[in-house]
Amino acid sequence: MLQRLMGAAKRSFDSLSEQEVLALAIWSEEEDGRIYRAYADGLRETFPASARVFEEMAEEEDEHRRLLIDLHTERFGDTIPLIRREHVRGYYERTPDWLVRPLGIEKTRDMAERMEDQAARYYEAAAQRSTDTQTRKLLGDLAAAEKSHVSLAQRLETKHTPGDVRAEEEHAERRQFILTFVQPGLAGLMDGSVSTLAPIFAAAFATGDTWQTFLVGLSASIGAGISMGFTEAAHDDGKLSGRGSPIKRGLASGIMTTIGGLGHALPYLIPDFWTATAIAIAVVFVELWAITWIQHRYMETPWMRAALQVILGGSLVLAAGILIGNA
Repeated sequence: MLQRLMGAAKRSFDSLSEQEVLALAIWSEEEDGRIYRAYADGLRETFPASARVFEEMAEEEDEHRRLLIDLHTERFGDTIPLIRREHVRGYYERTPDWLVRPLGIEKTRDMAERMEDQAARYYEAAAQRSTDTQTRKLLGDLAAAEKSHVSLAQRLETKHTPGDVRAEEEHAERRQFILTFVQPGLAGLMDGSVSTLAPIFAAAFATGDTWQTFLVGLSASIGAGISMGFTEAAHDDGKLSGRGSPIKRGLASGIMTTIGGLGHALPYLIPDFWTATAIAIAVVFVELWAITWIQHRYMETPWMRAALQVILGGSLVLAAGILIGNA
């Protein structure tokens, strides 16, 4: 209801005067220039070459804004009406992804292309409504300029980020993803999958009670997840190691630890002991295969070596749990 009331208070594009159309374009160009500079700031430390691309695109937006201000001053005077994107119904909005750190290089490039496309469509629509020859010409020129910004971005990338530099940036982005999410998540999945095998299967064979076994598995999984999450987040703030946000790493580790343990605990919700145990053992092998695949895919560990390490370790822990439970 509140959003509908707020939407009703907005102006439609067709109701804007030519002065307001120019004013909206001026404020939009100013904001887009700031967004490009924010992208540059977010990329500068890790991707300095791409940061220069966005700095030059921000300078282009500044030039567009200057041309629009000159035209507004000539036609309507120095006072520019305060009308922004959020004041116009149906006008495109910017998702504040420039506030996210670290910035993903490919996502940032895609967002920049979308920004230019949206701006070009606005100028085309504004030019069609304008009755002043000079205004219509400028708006048409800006629409063409915004459309050409995709090729401008490509030219700037060729200048600042040739193939070898871009390959280095993509490698650095992949490495950051592995350090922040894959490594902690993999450690958590291994810990949750392997370390909970012994207590769960020991409880299963000691009691023969599926519900009690499930409670043991649930408590072990959640406890291990909390412990791993806090340990990962607390032992390294990521500033010197370059491993990224401790909160993200802690969440990745804690969540994957819990999932790893719950995988072979959940089958014990089945009342029949042997059915539950057979499914739990099958789930264990799926978990071990997933760990092997992640190690091979992201850590570049050879298949045979990863499989030997994971399956041997997991099998030993599983056997220990069963033997202890039958003691």
